[in-house]
Amino acid sequence: MDRECVSLLPRVCEVLRGSGSSLPDDTSLEKLLDWFTGLTEAGGSVQETCPCLLEFISAVVLQTSSDPGVICFTLKLSGLIAATEDGFKTLQGSVLDMAFNPQHWRDAGLWEDPCIRIGWIQGLRNMLQHSKAFTFFVQADFLVPLLQLQTDSSLFVASAANQTLAHTLIFFQPGCDGTFKDHGKVKRTQTSITDVEPSSQDYSAVLGTISQFLKESLLPKENTRLHQSQQILKLLALLLARARQPLRDKLLGTVADSLEELVAAGYSQLTLPLMDIILASYSSSTDDCVPDQRVTRLLSSMLNITKPSDLIGAAAAFLRGGRHHQDTVHTARAVRILLLPLHIITGQTLLGTDTTGEEHHFSIAEQLKIKTSCISMMCVCLTHTPPITLVPRDSLPCPPVSIITAVLSLLRIVSGDSSSLSSGCSEVFRNLVGSGKVQKCALEVLTGLSSSPGMKDKLTEVVTVLIQYLNNPDSDPTVIHKSYQALLKWMSVCEGVSLLTEKLKQDLIDVVKKRVCDMRWEVRDSTVEFLGKLAGVLKQGEETCDALLGGCWSTPLLREALQDPESYVRASAIAALAQTLEHSWHQGAAVTQEQTDVVTRLLEILSQDTEGFARRAVVQYFIAWFSSRSSHTSPLSSPSSSSSSSSSLRMNSVSSVLSLGSADLDWEVKVHTLELAELLMDEACSGHRGYRKGSETPPALRHPYAGISDQTLGEGVESDVAGALSNLVEQGVVSALLSGLVDCDRPVGLKACQLLITLRETVCPRPPLDAPPATATVAKVSCELPGCGWGREVRKIPGMKRFDRVKEADIAHRTRCAEVGMEVASEGGDSVCVGVCDMLRSLGLDEKLDILSQSSDHVHNSALSLLQDILTASAAHTQQDAEPGQEVIVDCY
Repeated sequence: MDRECVSLLPRVCEVLRGSGSSLPDDTSLEKLLDWFTGLTEAGGSVQETCPCLLEFISAVVLQTSSDPGVICFTLKLSGLIAATEDGFKTLQGSVLDMAFNPQHWRDAGLWEDPCIRIGWIQGLRNMLQHSKAFTFFVQADFLVPLLQLQTDSSLFVASAANQTLAHTLIFFQPGCDGTFKDHGKVKRTQTSITDVEPSSQDYSAVLGTISQFLKESLLPKENTRLHQSQQILKLLALLLARARQPLRDKLLGTVADSLEELVAAGYSQLTLPLMDIILASYSSSTDDCVPDQRVTRLLSSMLNITKPSDLIGAAAAFLRGGRHHQDTVHTARAVRILLLPLHIITGQTLLGTDTTGEEHHFSIAEQLKIKTSCISMMCVCLTHTPPITLVPRDSLPCPPVSIITAVLSLLRIVSGDSSSLSSGCSEVFRNLVGSGKVQKCALEVLTGLSSSPGMKDKLTEVVTVLIQYLNNPDSDPTVIHKSYQALLKWMSVCEGVSLLTEKLKQDLIDVVKKRVCDMRWEVRDSTVEFLGKLAGVLKQGEETCDALLGGCWSTPLLREALQDPESYVRASAIAALAQTLEHSWHQGAAVTQEQTDVVTRLLEILSQDTEGFARRAVVQYFIAWFSSRSSHTSPLSSPSSSSSSSSSLRMNSVSSVLSLGSADLDWEVKVHTLELAELLMDEACSGHRGYRKGSETPPALRHPYAGISDQTLGEGVESDVAGALSNLVEQGVVSALLSGLVDCDRPVGLKACQLLITLRETVCPRPPLDAPPATATVAKVSCELPGCGWGREVRKIPGMKRFDRVKEADIAHRTRCAEVGMEVASEGGDSVCVGVCDMLRSLGLDEKLDILSQSSDHVHNSALSLLQDILTASAAHTQQDAEPGQEVIVDCY
């Protein structure tokens, strides 16, 4: 532990013993407790390292006038210290007896504060890590108040009490042979803990008391106490999910009758908690995956509830729990229940000729006539439709393709197409038509059903319905977005649109052209996004969006969207263009005017757009462009040597992108610019055996005088490396990296530093001391540092200051100024020409990387800073009390 922290801790304890109102923020005590917890988990002894804490705990326990937050902290800290046997012995006696005696806090009038009850509960849990603590827990009769808190009016207190009671039973539970072994994975806070086994008599007494409490508390005495039954069910589910035999069997045996009574009572609020009990019991079954008969009997009762909404909720919960591979009988029952509403509304034969399990047909049909119930039930059933198609075939009452047909019929009904309505369901029609909630849910389901067996036969029908939704003037933006998503999914699974008729293709083109001009920007955004993703889907078949859908029509729409007044749409249009034009990047054809115009417009956006979304998208466009070509470029050669006109356009624009991107005000634009610079580095240097691709794992740092004969450059390789480095300078890569190095945003500086180290280790390796100099050509490669902006900041780096004394640069600068009739720039405005390798070795990159790799709060979020904050706030609070009216402002991290 830091000595300075230890020296400050007594003063902090003295402050906390006061009212506690001088804390810098509400989380200070939690942060302090986290610090102590970290110390104990590392094997340290808090009470030995910080003896002042023992005095602090005694004082707070006796001095009940302390702030409730400080008392809560003290109780948790006491439990943390007592979690080791040594710490328990230190606090055993009056301190622990008084700290964890609820009556002590009742007498002080503090027990009604939830903060105190939370501290008491969590302190107990912290302590219960060994047998001595368990014996103390039993002998002090703390089980009674802990049971009372299971149904506390505060949900936070009740939840904490549930967790602590479950921990007590589970952590100390005996094994199958009755011995106390294998208590689960728990972090031992100190090696002195040698025994966590309680006496079997104590554990049996605790188990008996808890089991009886569960049995008596499950059944509510009146409807107003249903929330208490809910809390007990949550506790029971937690216990059953983690219990082993024989504990699990004892718990089930005690509460089985009460659970069946709850099911028979038909409390709707308890349906899902009861299903949690069943699923928890299933998950803990280990006997050849055969669930307990009491559990299956309970499940059968749940799947025969008379109330439709509860019945559907129970079936959905069972299917959601993933038990269909284990219990095919109940799975088939749950599937039929969930398909019944869709069967009734659409008239599709989803349940087959077998009428078993359709005794709820009438009650569900009546419930569908009520609008709120109808929409709610339909959404639950629809949500679970895709998982239904994945259950074993013998549990399905119909082929998956019939379910797809039913969902399509429902989509037509909701859109107002009464021709799809089955006979006898006209009363339900008015409840569903125009329901955006059902539309969205059905569209999501349709997307999920795209991989079902036999779906290719339904492609034409699916696309027809989706185009109708896209064309519907009443469709809201979210419905349109989900319709596009469904279209993309079905086209990707069906491998393009070759199966569509020409009429459907034209209908799709027409509706996209219509929606790209929609008055709502969300619709325009979804449309241009769809065009880009469609190009990505169709690219898998080596076909393009324009070719398969009839002519060049999508690119002009996207180019027009670059002028959209909404920045989100502009950004989406740029991304879509990158996907749409990607095929032309690989063909090596002569550059078209369209490509030139797009690049010109993108550079205008990068330099002029006021929104960061669009500017980020521009840089990402060029990243995609370069990524698609990097694999075709020869390593260690000039990218500009490519004969392709497209490559020429690409390389001619790269300097502008790097220059504009690195000077952007948006840090994400600058990071993307560095990613582009990294691609250019990869392209230029990947053939050199010393180059390591990727900035996330920079090469291991070597001693500056270590021998690296395997890295020594031969004359031919040196020439290639020098040429590659010259190209990086000319393209503006080196300038972009240097600009990023001194940027005020840490992510930018970190990435730039990593890339500069990679470049240094690649092009400027140090030869062995006894080797002749073989890097003269590389050493001659230079770049210019401007006298202002990032250049000035780079020259302020200690190792770089010597470059400011280069007289040749000053003379050259003055000569150039005289030739054009300009006055010599003021001090600090002179540019300097420096050798790249010499500069890279002078930047102190390794030290810079160490600093940048630390998180931004590595100082302010430290324990020392926390303790200093508490003391500073205390001093400020004292001054405020002396001078009323002054506002104390604390900087909270």
